[in-house]
Amino acid sequence: MSDKNLVVGAGFSGATIANLLANVLNEEVLVVDKRSHIGGNSYDYRDENGIMIHKYGSHIFHTKSEKVWNYIRQFTDFNTYMHKVIGLLDGIETHIPFNFNTLYDVFPKSFAKKLEDKLLDVFQINTKVPILEFQAQDDDDLKFLANYVYQKIFLYYTTKQWGVSPKEIDDAVTARVPVYLSKDNRYFQDRFQGIPLEGYTKVIENMLASDKIEVRLNTSYDSIKDQKFKRIFYTGSIDKFFGYKYGQLPYRSVRFKLETHDKEYYQSNSVINYPCNYDFTRIHEFKYYLDDKSDKTVIAKEYSEEYVRGKNGRYYPIMSDANKALYEKYYEEAKNLENVYFLGRLGDYKYYDMDKAILRALELFEEIKG
Repeated sequence: MSDKNLVVGAGFSGATIANLLANVLNEEVLVVDKRSHIGGNSYDYRDENGIMIHKYGSHIFHTKSEKVWNYIRQFTDFNTYMHKVIGLLDGIETHIPFNFNTLYDVFPKSFAKKLEDKLLDVFQINTKVPILEFQAQDDDDLKFLANYVYQKIFLYYTTKQWGVSPKEIDDAVTARVPVYLSKDNRYFQDRFQGIPLEGYTKVIENMLASDKIEVRLNTSYDSIKDQKFKRIFYTGSIDKFFGYKYGQLPYRSVRFKLETHDKEYYQSNSVINYPCNYDFTRIHEFKYYLDDKSDKTVIAKEYSEEYVRGKNGRYYPIMSDANKALYEKYYEEAKNLENVYFLGRLGDYKYYDMDKAILRALELFEEIKG
């Protein structure tokens, strides 16, 4: 048996585990990734205009966990960027999630004040109410507001993003699209937020910077799976690991169309959502994140699409009772394996933000370190 560990995947999940194995346990680690770069979906790079491009869509680091924040700050400094999202509603640019400021942007002041008072009679200020719960109110004005928010922000955007009716989507997904009874325009209220000053790829590079760690890119797990390793940490899709023996776990995929424009800025915010208009869901403008200076700007139009094996990448697990049951079959199969661990969004079939992926890896390491 080899004394070397194998980590499949060089995103945050794999990099965290590899870093801890090498620097805490002083063990050798081979990290492989089928892509030509480290960083997973958080990979970024500076283009010819000096703009840091997030290749797989905007990534904003945010966490409530001091443990995660202290860990990641070993490898980078962050700016103080706090993410805001703008949505185009009836031609008006306003804040997403829908909050009290949105209320006054889209409705006459007197009507907005009436709605605000009624909302505060029913709900506590600074709370987030899932849209489907909010829709169940009896008051005629609140019903009107609920239907407005549902139609203008949630229905068409969600249908574009997931390819199904909102009612067919797990509550964990719908809960991510709340009405926020606040004037806080930030998309995240987490204590710790920011963008790594040198980008995410540099963070991963720093995490993997050890003479105990070897990284091989353009290398699939299948090409080395017959070799012997002390432990295997697999961040790829769990159904693929088992040869899809119980069937394929469904995902949504995303396609990004990059455009360079000869102007300083293309839009008024880093991300603008288009809930009702066009076939893309949103437009990202990357130079906002690190305040990059250039006479040009780069945007990415984001299109959601069905995941098709061999054609595009897995992005979002589609959470439903049937899909959870299918995952459980693979999870039970995984329990029979010795010294093989699954983690990450694809390994655990869960929607992880970056901080949750790191936390999962930190907790797994505590379990296995002995």
